[in-house]
Amino acid sequence: MKKSYVSKVAIGLCFSILVSGCGEKKKGDTETADDSKQKETMTEASRTWAEKLGWPAGKKVIMLHADDIGMCPEANEAAEKQLVDGVIQSAAVMIPCPNAEEFISWAVNNPKMDVGLHLTLTSEWKTYRWGTVTPHEEVPGLLDPDKKMWHSVLQVVENASAAEVEKEIRAQIEQSIAWGHRPDHIDSHMGTLFGHPSFMEVYVKVAQEYGIPANIIDLSNPMVVKEFRDKGYPLTDEVVEMVKGYTLPKLDYFSSAPKGETYEEKIANFKTLVQSLDPGLTEIIFHPSVLTDNLKSITGSWQQREWEFTMFSDPDLIQFFKDEGIIFTNWQEIMERFEQMDK
Repeated sequence: MKKSYVSKVAIGLCFSILVSGCGEKKKGDTETADDSKQKETMTEASRTWAEKLGWPAGKKVIMLHADDIGMCPEANEAAEKQLVDGVIQSAAVMIPCPNAEEFISWAVNNPKMDVGLHLTLTSEWKTYRWGTVTPHEEVPGLLDPDKKMWHSVLQVVENASAAEVEKEIRAQIEQSIAWGHRPDHIDSHMGTLFGHPSFMEVYVKVAQEYGIPANIIDLSNPMVVKEFRDKGYPLTDEVVEMVKGYTLPKLDYFSSAPKGETYEEKIANFKTLVQSLDPGLTEIIFHPSVLTDNLKSITGSWQQREWEFTMFSDPDLIQFFKDEGIIFTNWQEIMERFEQMDK
């Protein structure tokens, strides 16, 4: 039953999950051809995705990724400036939101910028809200009594079917394409697509059918699996088996910009996060916005969002990245490297 997973859903974090298998080495006094092949397989499994994609071993390869773009003019303005200035690498648009089309138009005119979709199944704010791209009568389980998307992930899990979820995320991708932009990647607003195995199944299926990489974490590291399970994500055996066949590139890790009581504390917390990362390919999400009275009327998180617009242009943080030897990338480059892996 779907509701058996409800208590395990983690809300407000955009990430996806993938588990890769690894074999156990056979014992013996001599190494057979099978032993050699298995050792090679195990060595490959131990390599990070950054290494598999051609970056040097031991390096931290990071994507600074702006979420919630298209939600309001303030988010669009912030992301456009950050991308043009080159202080972030990627952004994702919420297609059902009021200012999505204008950002997609900007992406069409700036094709070298990495712009994907923040697939949206919730409308979380009190008064600033949106409905589905799909006609309402076709996806009633995705809508609350006000004909807006549900406020929370839990409500979506309780009320929507996987078929409705699939119809809506396909509609959002097709809307972007109709506006002229094929998304560079897809991910999940508030992590809703990971709230139930049936939702994840359609998410993975749609990503592979379109050939658009999803924000999928390689959880072949048992410690990473444990970490996200401890946070409440339903990484059931069913999910583990379901996603083993995912064929597009994966992330080694995923995180989000920490909060801070002051701007200085937020910078310090971000530095601590980066220093804590293991080598590999990591996406760090945040929600930048230009500060206006309109933004303050939408969300109580306006101060964090304004700081997340400012901080990546901060010379102190830029120098920190240089001192740490951070390599930056985006989904466009990841796919280019991925397509070269088997050549």
